[in-house]
Amino acid sequence: MATESADKAGTVLSDVKLYARKIWLAGLGAYAKAGQEGAEYFKELVKSGENVEQQGKKLINEQVEAANSQIDTVKSNVNSVKGKVEGRLDKIEKAFDTRVASALNRIGIPSKQDIEVLSAKLDELSVLLEQVAQNKK
Repeated sequence: MATESADKAGTVLSDVKLYARKIWLAGLGAYAKAGQEGAEYFKELVKSGENVEQQGKKLINEQVEAANSQIDTVKSNVNSVKGKVEGRLDKIEKAFDTRVASALNRIGIPSKQDIEVLSAKLDELSVLLEQVAQNKK
C-alpha cells in the first residue's frame, strides 16, 4: 500500500507539474497573443481616427463654404441697398441744393454760378486795364 500511495503521490505531483506547465504556457501564449493583437488593435484605432479626422475636415470645409456663400449673399444685398440709398441721397441733395439756391436768389444773394461768371468778367477787365496802363506808358 505504501507503493500505491507513493504512486498516487507521484501521479498527483506529475499532474500538478503538468498543469503548472500548461498554465505557464497558457500565460505566455496569452501575453504573446495580446502583444500581437494589441498592435493590430492599435493600427485599427489609428485607421479609425484618420477616418474620423477626414470626415471632420470635410464637414468643416462644407460648413465654411456654406458660411462664405451666405456672407457673399449678404454682401451682395448690402451693396445693392447701398447703391439705392446713395442714388436717393444724391437726388435729395440735388433737390435741396436747388431749393436753397432758389431761396437765396429770391432774397438777392447770388449763386455760386453767378459769382463764377462775375469773377471771370473781373479777370477779363483786369487784363484790359493792364493793357491800357501799358499803352499809356
